[in-house]
Amino acid sequence: MSQGNVIKQEDLDQVEVGMTMNQVRFLLGTPMIDDPFSRNRWDYVYYLKIARKDAVMKRWISVYFEDEKVTLIKQDQNLAPGL
Repeated sequence: MSQGNVIKQEDLDQVEVGMTMNQVRFLLGTPMIDDPFSRNRWDYVYYLKIARKDAVMKRWISVYFEDEKVTLIKQDQNLAPGL
């Protein structure tokens, strides 16, 4: 089972502080999580799970915005171990 946004490292490497929301969406796609209470943060989460085994691949990236421009990119955040 696969869920979330597959993010290629070469696309993520192009995201920089100062980019617009549209530029980030072009590179990374629409974020999986759309939180109406946190419009200034986009979360890209991906995990791949095979059968009943633990996830083979997990990834969580957050992009923070101020005035619709990137201010911070957090990569390789920890997902819950049971996923």
